[in-house]
Amino acid sequence: MLHIGRSSQDMHAAANTMILRDYVLDISEALSKTMQIMLDIAKRNVDTIVPNYTNGVAAQPNSYAHYLFGYLMSFQRDQEKLRQAYERLNYSPMGTTVLNGTSWPLDRQRMSQYLAFTAPTSNAYDAAQTKPIDEIIDISGVITGIGLHIGTFIQDVMTQYAQPRPWIILQEGGDNTYVSSAMPQKRNPGILINTRRDASSVVGDAQANIMRAHNLAPGFIDPKANSYWPSLSETVKLLQSFDKCLLALRINPERAFEELNLDWTASQEVADYLVREYKVPFRVGHHFASHLVSYAREHGIKPLEFPYPEAVKIYSEVIKTEYPSGDPRLPLTEEQLKSILNPREIIKNRRTYGGPQPVEMERQIREMQESINAQERWTTEKKEAINTALNQLDKDFSEVLNSPAVK
Repeated sequence: MLHIGRSSQDMHAAANTMILRDYVLDISEALSKTMQIMLDIAKRNVDTIVPNYTNGVAAQPNSYAHYLFGYLMSFQRDQEKLRQAYERLNYSPMGTTVLNGTSWPLDRQRMSQYLAFTAPTSNAYDAAQTKPIDEIIDISGVITGIGLHIGTFIQDVMTQYAQPRPWIILQEGGDNTYVSSAMPQKRNPGILINTRRDASSVVGDAQANIMRAHNLAPGFIDPKANSYWPSLSETVKLLQSFDKCLLALRINPERAFEELNLDWTASQEVADYLVREYKVPFRVGHHFASHLVSYAREHGIKPLEFPYPEAVKIYSEVIKTEYPSGDPRLPLTEEQLKSILNPREIIKNRRTYGGPQPVEMERQIREMQESINAQERWTTEKKEAINTALNQLDKDFSEVLNSPAVK
């Protein structure tokens, strides 16, 4: 009688979904810890000004905290996807048997409650034939994003290792770095290299999950069950390894500021200031800033050391060539020019919602902390709901097992 109304199809589908949802909650829990570590680093580095890069080239100064928030926002979207994937997968296939149900009047709603599902699946064919594949594809997309975000972050840190004096580096020793066997001066960033490798493996395994589901008629087992479990457990390990990377990072604010002043990452601000304060056409302001940079690089001049008389001369030449009706006198004082070229002033004077200015960073930090706290509560509540339901199942089954009717 125990086998009546049962099939390996609905039982396996239910068990796999339950295992998958446990992994989703484990990944969510690990990702929350990662985000909290990154947020704590951001809180300590709101006033740390560093260069940011586009196309592999130093582009603009930025607050390191603001930079970290770019990744925190990506991880926050990953958390949203985890929650959404969980809500989609948490429907019970139990009681659907194989394809179209059974003539036995099974109480699928009660089965669903005992196993902590939201509700029974509403279509018996979907329950074990298409839904299990959709679940795998869904979560494979989420862990792909997590792996890509971690890999991108590490690769950006790795660019500093090409410099003899990086502004961000790993604390030496332990599992963080190792000395080259041939070149004693080298301190290779082992934990970064290994974690980046693991991130690539997670991304690769996630694509394998999708390819196993590709080009199959419904009902084949290729993509189901334990074929995708390793990619999920490795995602948890990846996040734990990334935590160690984050905790090992050492940021040198003075060296970062020096790096900024070795190049002209503040030059865009010159053009913006001329347009905003003196109504100079943007093209003219942009070309003036570009000529400043060309002259400075040709003569080995750093931004804060640029000779004001030369700036006056360059501005006059740009006006005569490109804006003859304009006033050839540079409207900026020497003090204004130096202030505009100061990376700290640039960050302080940003006005954009979502920018790096202190008031905006306070808002972003507060909201991100609330988001992480909410995600941790969600994970805890889901785990408790599962435990409560399964405990009730054990209790009720024990009562049936010990009832006079059974004995």
